[in-house]
Amino acid sequence: MRVCVIIPAAGSSSRYNAGGADADLLGGARSKLDEDLGGKAVLQRSVELFNTRDEVHQIIVAGPHDERAFADFKLAHGDRLSLLGGVLVCGGKTHRYETVAAALEHVDGSCTHVAIHDAARPATDPGLIDRVFDAAGSHPAVVPGTPASDTLKRIDPEPIENAGGGDRVAAILGGGEAPPMRRVSETLDRSHVVQVQTPQVFGRDLILRAYRQGDLASTDDAGLVERLGEPVVVVEGDPLNIKLTRPRDLPLLRAIMGVDAPSQRPTHKRF
Repeated sequence: MRVCVIIPAAGSSSRYNAGGADADLLGGARSKLDEDLGGKAVLQRSVELFNTRDEVHQIIVAGPHDERAFADFKLAHGDRLSLLGGVLVCGGKTHRYETVAAALEHVDGSCTHVAIHDAARPATDPGLIDRVFDAAGSHPAVVPGTPASDTLKRIDPEPIENAGGGDRVAAILGGGEAPPMRRVSETLDRSHVVQVQTPQVFGRDLILRAYRQGDLASTDDAGLVERLGEPVVVVEGDPLNIKLTRPRDLPLLRAIMGVDAPSQRPTHKRF
C-alpha cells in the first residue's frame, strides 16, 4: 500500500478566534495551526504523525487560497514542511472540500490510497493510524469513530426568542449576547451512532470518483463516498484524538501530548 496523506490547512481559524484566542503579533486573527505544542507548531505535529511511516509516500499540505495569505503561510511553514517531506499547495477559496479537491490534483499516480487528516488534530495515537491503515488494506473506505457517550437530540434550525431577556451574567460582565436557544425536535438513538475522526483512508480511485460529483457539500470526506452508495467501514477511534477548535482545547491537547506551554510570555506581551 502506497499512501498519499492530504492535510487540509486552508481554514481561517474563525471558531478559534471567536472563542477568545489571543491576537497575533500584529493584532490580527490568530491561526490555531501556529500554536505551540512543546516547541513545535500544531501543523508540524500533525505532519510528523505520518512522515516516518513506511506506507506513506507523499504528504500534501493544502494552505490558504489567497495569494498573500499563502505567501505568509509558506514563509511560516514551508521550510519545515519541506524537511519533513511535505509538498505545499494552494487550497480552496471558501470550503474544506474545495481544499481537498485542490490537493487531490497533486496526488502521485503511484499512490494506491489517500489518507485525509485534519491539520488541527495533532495528538492522534500511532495505534489508531495503524488500525485505519490496516483496515484500508481490505476495505476501500475506512474511518475511525468513537461511540457517542452523551444523549443526542435533533434541534430545530431556527432559534427561539429568549424569554429571559438574554444572558444576565454575560450582560453584567460585558460578555455580549448569549448563544441562541433552539427547540428539540427529537431524541436520537445513540446505540448505533459514532463520532467520526481522522485520518480517513480511501482507495485512490474511489476518493477521486467521490470528488467528481456535482454536489461536494459534506462535513467529512467519507460522506461523499457514502453518497456514491459505496460502503464505509468504521474502526475503533480514540477519545483523546481531539481536534483543536477553540482556545480551551489547547491546554487539553498539551496535557494529552505531555508537553508544556511556552515558558516565556509572547513577545508582544513582555513589555
